[in-house]
Amino acid sequence: MSNLVLSGARVLAPDGVVAGSLSIDDGRITALDAGGAAGGMALDGALVVPGFVDLHVHGGGGHDMTSSAQDMADAVAFHRGHGTTTTLVSLVTAPVDALCEQLGWAADLADAGEIAGAHLEGPFLSHVRCGAQNPDHLLEPDLDAFDRMVAAARGHLKVITIAPELPGALDLVDAAVRAGVIAAVGHTDASYEQATAAFEHGATLATHLFNGMRPIHHREPGPVLASLDAGVPCETINDGIHLHPAVLREVLARGSDRLVLITDAIDATGVGDGEYVLGGQRVWVEDGAARLANGSLAGSSLTMDNAFARAVRDGVPVEVASAAASANPARVLGLGDRGSLAVGSRADLVVLDADHTVQRVMRAGEWVA
Repeated sequence: MSNLVLSGARVLAPDGVVAGSLSIDDGRITALDAGGAAGGMALDGALVVPGFVDLHVHGGGGHDMTSSAQDMADAVAFHRGHGTTTTLVSLVTAPVDALCEQLGWAADLADAGEIAGAHLEGPFLSHVRCGAQNPDHLLEPDLDAFDRMVAAARGHLKVITIAPELPGALDLVDAAVRAGVIAAVGHTDASYEQATAAFEHGATLATHLFNGMRPIHHREPGPVLASLDAGVPCETINDGIHLHPAVLREVLARGSDRLVLITDAIDATGVGDGEYVLGGQRVWVEDGAARLANGSLAGSSLTMDNAFARAVRDGVPVEVASAAASANPARVLGLGDRGSLAVGSRADLVVLDADHTVQRVMRAGEWVA
């Protein structure tokens, strides 16, 4: 889309909310004019924020990303309608052959510019903290299996979650770093020292902090405080089920650049309560909460627009909530042209009403259907 002007907007610019107009040309933001002249598309005071970047999503709109290549694409499209303009598809633990096939689907989407790549949430995770990961397919760290999956992803494997207490886990972190893959600490029963060792070896992300982790104890702070002390970005599932609002405040107290909002959404998102399947295990969704038969939470029915709006309702400043949903995860992925409505950035944006409900979504200068 060329030479488009959005006027009469409240634009969440890098320096705060600016009333004015936003000019877009050839998929990029070319100007931000405070008090800009009328004309173009009038937004009547709507808030414009950067497009959301979701580092962790398994499905949505009735589509499980591991079911087929088409389901993966359809789930991405569903979340795009809720403001997620950059997606990292997440794959639950499964046999290595199946993961390689799914990584191939993700690579095709990434080659087409539809997603940012893939996140392997497993199979090198703790049986003790596996949550909704299928325990039948968990493995101890295996460098050959990792190399196979890296090859299957054709350069598009961006993140792998690892339990650092497992035998050989630090060697796997080293291998991930060498391969240019972000090593994340998650689904772990690690001690503080074991988790810290992973960060010292180059892990740079915490997977859904607090969830799927040994909890904090005053004599054994575990991976949660190790992650916070390491200063790494920390994923959080802000659906009102996985975390108390005070937890977000605690992460923010360590620095607003550390908070990353994710969905961890499954196929039930946007569909409703009922029975579903995740990683070969039956999941029941009731009042929006997804659980296995044993009561373990099994992903969420969250979308990024709701994660953002909930954070603002819970008292997080809109600039901070926006960064957690856009700039911070974009920085994790090294995407310098995302997460900001700055001149030169890709024109990814979300138009919100006074209740922070999505009105329109633009990706790379094109309105999303």
